[in-house]
Amino acid sequence: MARQRLLQRYEHQPFVSCLAGLYGCQWRRYQLTHAQPGHCCCSKVLSCFALIVLTFCLSLVFLYFWSEAQNDYNDFDWFLLAVCLLSEGQRLYLHWCHKVISSTSRLLTVILSIVASSILTDLWSKEWMTVLLSFQVTAPYLHIGGVVLMTLLSWPIALHVFRINMRVRGMSIIVLYITVLVTLFLVPLGMYSPCIKERSNLGSAPALIGHRGAPMLAPENTFMSFEKALAAGADGLETDVTISYDGVPFLMHDKNLRRTTNVKDVFPNWTHTSPAMFTWRELQSLNAGSWFFSQDPFGTASSLSPDEQLQAQNQSVCTLRDFLDLAAQHGKLVIFDLYRPPRGHPYRDAWISRTLDVIQNESSIHSSQVLWLPPELREFVQEIDPELQQTTAELAPVEDLQLRHISRLNIHYSSMSEKEIRKYAAANISTNLYVISEPWLYSLAWCAGAHSVATNAVHILKNLQRPLFLMVNDTHLQFSGICPSCFFPVVFLSVSHRHRMSTGLFPLKSCEVKSCVCKKQLHH
Repeated sequence: MARQRLLQRYEHQPFVSCLAGLYGCQWRRYQLTHAQPGHCCCSKVLSCFALIVLTFCLSLVFLYFWSEAQNDYNDFDWFLLAVCLLSEGQRLYLHWCHKVISSTSRLLTVILSIVASSILTDLWSKEWMTVLLSFQVTAPYLHIGGVVLMTLLSWPIALHVFRINMRVRGMSIIVLYITVLVTLFLVPLGMYSPCIKERSNLGSAPALIGHRGAPMLAPENTFMSFEKALAAGADGLETDVTISYDGVPFLMHDKNLRRTTNVKDVFPNWTHTSPAMFTWRELQSLNAGSWFFSQDPFGTASSLSPDEQLQAQNQSVCTLRDFLDLAAQHGKLVIFDLYRPPRGHPYRDAWISRTLDVIQNESSIHSSQVLWLPPELREFVQEIDPELQQTTAELAPVEDLQLRHISRLNIHYSSMSEKEIRKYAAANISTNLYVISEPWLYSLAWCAGAHSVATNAVHILKNLQRPLFLMVNDTHLQFSGICPSCFFPVVFLSVSHRHRMSTGLFPLKSCEVKSCVCKKQLHH
């Protein structure tokens, strides 16, 4: 025992010492104690390894959810440091405080992740659909990242298998690694992403329709908001129309006035009353802009200049006529939801006729600039004004839409499908998607062939010159190790050819790639 201690060496290894210090707080002199072959502390960590992996995977899921759906989740684990130490053949000496913190955090992470997943599934089911859609954009890059990760793990795994003295365990690790690797190579064959296409097949950018104007830059549905949208380059404007008690169509989305006006201060007993039950004179007495700074819905209120802040704070409820005149002045399209007044309202049965009267007789807009969305009394509307562009939110058969003279679809982006968009486009029926405000989602709509999108962020999306994640199909397959000509693994190519495809610097010609299947000859 004494001889063993005397022969025991201490080596200064900066990398290992740094890892040991971070992992087990052994900063001064790290004793180089190699794990015996076949052990590598596996017997000690095997019981909690599944928990570590589960925690790590849940962390990745929530980090991805946060990046795509704007939710915040973060976590740090000692798992990566442990892998690095094991790859160096070192025993794991985790400091006691790290053990307490790490074990507690992992347990809390698992519990909170499960609870949070249940809550999000129940309350924010649409956000999960957004996350699933994001895979159509990020899947090629996640796949390439998986290939890179497996490549980086090859040496640590090879070292571990080399040192291990249990053949069964070593073979199982090799089989598992090869299985994952082969699966990654085969993934591109079944992967679908509308953003994997030739540049020549990419259509023009979808037109931008300001959703309630530019609600990031001004209070929604106000005259200032629509002016901001037009100044940012909007191709159209979207809003919501309600009819006042005395027959004036005005812009309001909510079922009451509490969120977007100061009705609580002016009419404290009418805070839950439908906006349609107010007269226009009463609506004019409300402030429709001050809430924008107290609530700051997009966190952008501070970006306004002092003059813009003053203008926004003094905004009032906007009429449909002013809205249409503004669009007519700039030659822009408009689309709006029309809310039927409640029972007892003087215009409950004449709400469509009153709205058409404003379009035809009171405003300066041309009917062809109006995308008519309300489904009620559509035949009557077509008879009164056939130049309106009939628009529907219903994904009906093409023949049915043509019989109803529908020229445009207005659907939620979660229903986005490149195949469906192309099918309707072949029948001269364009597609508008709502509400798309993130650049990656706009890029996906662009690649899918959408004709227009309703957005809260005209000023952001207008600056995109091309889709963010556009990838040529051959490039993706080359990075994935798949022949872009015959879709066969590149393993049958020569070393020089495989190197060229893995780097992607010198793409192979068709005549060069065909040899990977037939193996008759290689063209240099």
